[in-house]
Amino acid sequence: MKNAWRILGCLLLALSCKKQPENYVSLHQITVEKHQEELNKHYRDSLTSPLKHEDRKLFHSLNFFPIDEQFKIAATLELTPNDPVFEMQTTTSRKPLYRRYGIAHFKLNNKWYQLNVYQNQELILDFEYRDYLFLPFTDETNGLETYKGGRYIDTRIPTDSSFIIDFNLAYNPYCAYNSKYSCPVVPQENHLPLRITAGVKKFVAH
Repeated sequence: MKNAWRILGCLLLALSCKKQPENYVSLHQITVEKHQEELNKHYRDSLTSPLKHEDRKLFHSLNFFPIDEQFKIAATLELTPNDPVFEMQTTTSRKPLYRRYGIAHFKLNNKWYQLNVYQNQELILDFEYRDYLFLPFTDETNGLETYKGGRYIDTRIPTDSSFIIDFNLAYNPYCAYNSKYSCPVVPQENHLPLRITAGVKKFVAH
């Protein structure tokens, strides 16, 4: 009887460790692909696109890195409630008001990193966006595969202790497509000394 239970246990263990089929699609991949589709739709629409008219006419899709689940990271968010409101530098004379909401600590490739997470002081007055957080960053791909000025991630205030950074959702500021826009400049302290090969790549105008 004991041998029978041992055999059954081994079979269950083997089944649980069975490789996923080659056509397996994770929920994370589906979520990111939907996000990419929405971005492309936004950029094709003449009412919402930041693209110049001549670029939009030929636009089909943004260029993305392959979706990589290792770049979806569970971070620890250290809150900074006593940080003062400050004027964030932009690519123009505009100075929007932000406050550092917290510091995200995370591990990637067995090394620890941190990024400041910011909260726009105007958006918190809007019910729909009052829980939005802004995570700008630069990395070692900038000026090569990605926009030289860095990229952004939009996220929300977590409802529990978990804080997820998904670099697969990283996008370019509008200034990457059209110089008429005013975009926040990524603070120097938000540079990552590694290559983040996830999210949107740089835009090549037609």
